[in-house]
Amino acid sequence: MIRIAIDGPSGSGKSTLAKAVAKKLGIVYVDTGALYRTVGYHVYLNGRDPHSAEQVESLLSGINIELKYENGSQRVILNGEDLGDKIRMPEMSMYASAVSAIPAVRAFLLEMQKKMARENSVVMDGRDIGTVIIPDADLKIFLTASNETRAKRRTIELQSKGIDASYDDVLFDMIERDKNDKNRDIAPAIPADDAIIFDNSDMSVEESLNEIVRLVNERK
Repeated sequence: MIRIAIDGPSGSGKSTLAKAVAKKLGIVYVDTGALYRTVGYHVYLNGRDPHSAEQVESLLSGINIELKYENGSQRVILNGEDLGDKIRMPEMSMYASAVSAIPAVRAFLLEMQKKMARENSVVMDGRDIGTVIIPDADLKIFLTASNETRAKRRTIELQSKGIDASYDDVLFDMIERDKNDKNRDIAPAIPADDAIIFDNSDMSVEESLNEIVRLVNERK
């Protein structure tokens, strides 16, 4: 088994790269950020304040999340509904950031993520994979890129899915989320001490993929 942790801020290309690595190596890809977006989406649907621990915690008992894999893609099922791209709406980034700072939410999702890593060879991407979820991962990457590059990538991604998004709004939300994620008390989004810092601002997906595969082969 091999376990690969890819952490980093929004728009750094974590999901795209992690999917490509998983496909190349024939192992399971787990998008942990989708889990927090799903909790955030549930909070949004119920009209609760995502910054209120009390309001969010009161909803957790009514959440059932399943992950399914179809044609190499992860699908998130919330209480029987396949959410598709609903959790990718721009406002869900802020909801995800807010609920991820609540200890009860992190505890709620922690065992689900750890179980996946125990039972499978995985590539996991998120913000605290190498520090909290699989601190003994075989390879830890902290992926980053310039703010402008990340905002441009995320804007293109959202627009390609038919989601109305402007570069300026995406950049603003991204910087705000970075600040929230880095400064939260619980599992702040910072590199693990033994992570490899990987700036891919000027790299294509293929170039980044080849470098990650090279690092994996080194670990083997």
